[in-house]
Amino acid sequence: MADIDNKDQAEMDPADMEDVEEVEEEETGEDENSKARQLTVQMMQNPQILAALQERLDGLNGSPSGYIESLPKVVKRRVNALKNLQVKCAHIEAKFYEEVHELERKYAALYQPLFDKRSDIVKAAYEPTDEECEWKADEEEELTEEMKEKAKLEEEKKDEEKEDPKGIPEFWLTVFKNVDLLSDMLQEHDEPILKHLQDIKVKFSDPGQPMSFTLEFHFEPNDFFTNTVLTKTYKMRSEPDENDPFSFDGPEIICCTGCTIDWTKGKNVTLKTIKKKQKHKGRGTVRTVTKTVPNDSFFNFFTPPEVPENGELDEDSEAVLAADFEIGHFIRERIVPRAVLYFTGEAIEDDDDDYDEEGEEADDEEGEEEADEENDPDYDPKKDAAPPAECKQQ
Repeated sequence: MADIDNKDQAEMDPADMEDVEEVEEEETGEDENSKARQLTVQMMQNPQILAALQERLDGLNGSPSGYIESLPKVVKRRVNALKNLQVKCAHIEAKFYEEVHELERKYAALYQPLFDKRSDIVKAAYEPTDEECEWKADEEEELTEEMKEKAKLEEEKKDEEKEDPKGIPEFWLTVFKNVDLLSDMLQEHDEPILKHLQDIKVKFSDPGQPMSFTLEFHFEPNDFFTNTVLTKTYKMRSEPDENDPFSFDGPEIICCTGCTIDWTKGKNVTLKTIKKKQKHKGRGTVRTVTKTVPNDSFFNFFTPPEVPENGELDEDSEAVLAADFEIGHFIRERIVPRAVLYFTGEAIEDDDDDYDEEGEEADDEEGEEEADEENDPDYDPKKDAAPPAECKQQ
């Protein structure tokens, strides 16, 4: 570090060196530690020194130490043996995840009666008993008998004023609106349709079949389409890539297929009609042309881009599929098993708690970076603009 400091001082402008020398003269008589701290602060405020240090650090980050290259040939042979063992570990791990998938299928059958009963309550096919409706919150406040009676009377009065609703109205629509990942997909014209969504089910592939799962969206009869079930199937792979076996990190979604929605005439929210005026070059006459173009909608979820046989996609399709895979996985892993908690918002609070600490650290780092940029007279925000990140298909 001393070498770096000496070199950096040598690269400083004479005016900068004078500033440092003045600080040292003013601090005569102070203890050596204090002088060193002051000098460090002064130097770290100099953009040239910071740039030089950053250049050195960038050269160190992620660069091999050179130790592996310096090993004798006989040792490198043994390292290759370890790599071959690691490949075998990856194949065992793949088998582990295949068995996990079998367990998921087994327990899905145990969960399903509970999910079916949930669906029956939501769509008013079953009215739960008083015993089934009893629930005490974890931190329920103790109320006096007088307050409890008053609250009960107020509730009864409200119930009398309102028409008795059936089941739990707008259950799944509320779930979607409460979850950022899903609400970002929703458009205003989607909401009247999703009010008819009664259930979402997960179906796993049969034993012996390639690993996959299907999301089933069950709708009550409505004016928008004739389908009672819309499906989205995700095919998965749980085996190491022969060309890059060390990248294996569990099952990955490799493609997905949607379904055809049989829209009622004039109700297809995934398309919109626009009118454009066209002027004839020769005659100068103007005509109005009507065109049908794609429209933003949640229901585009059921028509994902097709993956060609060679697996190559353009950037837009790759980004759409990457987001699609994330959404499908989230619905399967989180939404379906814990739907009531996303309806009430409790699961969202739990998710936020998981990320609070990490988020605070990120905010602190961002704040420090912004402060550094503001203090740097040579800082150019245009140069700092990062290129768009590539979406890697999983």
